[in-house]
Amino acid sequence: MQNRYRYLLTTLSLMLCSTCTFAEQATSWPYPEDTPQSRPLSIGLAGTQPVDISRFLLSRGVSQSRINAQGTHVAFTSNVTGTRQLWVKSLDGGEATQITFGNGISFYQWHPDGERLLYSADNNGNERPAYYFISRDGRQEQLILDHSNAFRRFGQFDATGNLFTYASTERNGRDFDIYQHDLRSGESSMIYQAEFGFFPAARQPGTANILVTETRGEDAQDVYILNTESGEIAPLYQPKVAASFSDFNWSKDGKTLYFLSNLDREMTAVHQYDTESQTTTVLEMGEGQDSLHLCNNQTQMVMTGNKNGFSVLQIATLANKKFTYTALPGDPGVLSVSCAANKDIIAVQKSTPASPGEIMTLNAKAKNIEPVVSATLAGIEPSSLVHPEVMTFPARDGVTVQGLLYLPENTRTAVPLVVDVHGGPTAQARPSWQPLTQYLVGKGIAVLDINVRGSTGFGKTYARLDNQEKRLDSVRDLVDALVYLEDDPRIDTNNAAVMGGSYGGYMVNAVMGLYPDAFKAGASFVGVSDWVRALQQASPGLKASDRIEYGDIREPKWQEFYAENSPINTVHNITAPMFFEHGVNDPRDPVTESDRMVRILREKGLDVTYLRFPDEGHSVSKLENRVTFYRALADFLERHLVNDKS
Repeated sequence: MQNRYRYLLTTLSLMLCSTCTFAEQATSWPYPEDTPQSRPLSIGLAGTQPVDISRFLLSRGVSQSRINAQGTHVAFTSNVTGTRQLWVKSLDGGEATQITFGNGISFYQWHPDGERLLYSADNNGNERPAYYFISRDGRQEQLILDHSNAFRRFGQFDATGNLFTYASTERNGRDFDIYQHDLRSGESSMIYQAEFGFFPAARQPGTANILVTETRGEDAQDVYILNTESGEIAPLYQPKVAASFSDFNWSKDGKTLYFLSNLDREMTAVHQYDTESQTTTVLEMGEGQDSLHLCNNQTQMVMTGNKNGFSVLQIATLANKKFTYTALPGDPGVLSVSCAANKDIIAVQKSTPASPGEIMTLNAKAKNIEPVVSATLAGIEPSSLVHPEVMTFPARDGVTVQGLLYLPENTRTAVPLVVDVHGGPTAQARPSWQPLTQYLVGKGIAVLDINVRGSTGFGKTYARLDNQEKRLDSVRDLVDALVYLEDDPRIDTNNAAVMGGSYGGYMVNAVMGLYPDAFKAGASFVGVSDWVRALQQASPGLKASDRIEYGDIREPKWQEFYAENSPINTVHNITAPMFFEHGVNDPRDPVTESDRMVRILREKGLDVTYLRFPDEGHSVSKLENRVTFYRALADFLERHLVNDKS
C-alpha cells in the first residue's frame, strides 16, 4: 500500500488549485523557457554528412495517396509547405497541384464522381474535425460539417454520392453514434445510437444496409449489419475469441463480402462471406495481409502482405483466386495501394528507409510500372542511408521479441544505442522513411526500432501479451533487449538511451523509473504518466478500446492496479537525464501528463529538457515545430551518448 499512498500524495502535491481543470493547468505552466523558439536553418552542404537534422526533415515524400474511381487522377498529402496539405495530379501528365491551403488536413476521400474530394481538418491538433468538399482543381470549396466539440470518423459514400455515413460523439461527448448526411438537403440524421465505439464501414450494394464495426480492444472488432432506413442492427461476427475485421469489399451484386480477418487463427487472411448460405470461407492466399482491394471491375484482388514489417504486393484473379507476387523497382519497404474501379490501373505508394514516400502506377495485367510522384532527399547522398537488419531475441520469460536494427557502417568500435519504442501499443515498427533514425546512424549511433509484446504483425496472441495485468511485461522487454545485445560486439549497451511517443512515451516513463540503471537517458513524447487519470479522462476514441486493453477503470480493481503501476509512482527512482515533448492541445494524453513528470524531476535537480508546444496536439505536425523538436532531441541524444562517455 506504500505505493498507493505515494501515488495519492504525488497527485495532491501536483494540483495547482482545488478547482483547476486540466486545461487550466495546461495554460498556466510556470516555465516560459519550455515554450520552444525556432532558430535559423543551418543544414550544411549537399552531398556531405549533414551537420544538422534539418536536411533530413526537409526531405520530401507523399502520404495517404489514393486514385479516383475513374483512374484519371491521384491525390495525396504532403507537408512540403510546412503543414499537411492535399495535392492532386493527373495521370495524363503535368505537375501536381496543391488544392488546400489552411492549417493542415487530417483525412480525405474521393467522391464517387472523381471530380471532388471530401476532407477534414481540425484546429491545431485537437482532433475535432470539420468536413469540407473541394473540387479536384481546388477552385471550389464548401463547408459540409462545421467544427464542434465532437470527434468524428468518416464512413463511406453511397453509390450515388448523395449520402455519406460517419460516426460522431455529438450527442454526449463520449459515445460514437452513427449518422447519415444528405448532401442534397445538407442535413445529418442519427441512424444508430451507440455506446462507446461503433463505426460505419462498407455499404452493401442494392440494399439500405451498411456494415458497422464495434471496437473490441485495440486490435479487434465485432461486425454488424445496420439497415440505414429502419435502424435495425443485427450481428454478423461476434467471435468468442476477439478478432480483427477490416478492408471490407462487397461484390457488385451485394451477395459476397471479401475482407481481412484473423478469425479463429493467429494471422490475418482473406475471408469470403456468402450472404445466401451465410457461410464464411478462408481463401488460401497465404496470411499476414494488411490490405485488400477488389480492382479492375472486380476481376482482381490486390493485396499487400506483411513479412517482418516489409511489404509484399500480391495480385490474384477473382475467378481462380490464385495470387502472384509482383516485384517493384528499388529497395524493399512499406507499401499502400489503391485502385481504379473500372480500369487496370493500381496506384502504389512506397516508402523505404532510404526514400520518403513516392507514387507509381501499375497496370495489373501488363505489369508495366510508371512513376507518378517522386521523392526528394534534399541533397542527402542516398548511399549514406542505412537499411535495417531483422533482429529477434528471447525475453527472459521465453517470448520471442522482434525489432529492426539500424547500424552505422564501417565502425571499428562498439557504438551507442537508442531503443525506439512505437506508439499504439497495437502498431508495428516498419522499414519506412525515418529521418531521426538516419541522422542518428550517420552520427555513429545505432537504433533498435523494437516491436515489444503488444505489437501487431506477429499474430493475435503476441498482440495481446501486454493486456491488463501484463502491462509491465512489455516494459521489461526493453531491458531484455539490452541484455541480449551485450553479446553483440558492435553495440555498447552501457551507452544506451530509450525514446518513444504516445504509448512509446509511456514506455519510456515506465522503464526509466522501474529500471533506473538500464539506460543513460530517456526521451518521452506525449506519454502517459498517470494511468488512472489517462483512462478516466481518455478521448472517446480511446475509451472505446481501453476497457479491454487496460481494464475498465470504472472498477476499483483497475483503479487500484494503475494507482500502483503508473510512471508517476516511480518517477522518484529516475536518476538519468530526461527529455520531454508535449503539445498543449493534445486530446489523447493531456499536456499535464508530461508537466507532472517534469516538475518532480526538476525538484530533484535532474537534467530535464522540455518542449511544450502551444500550437500542437498529439503529434508535431508543423515543419517549423518539427525542426525545433528534432534538433533539440538529436542534440540531447548526442550530448549524452556521444559527447558524454562517462
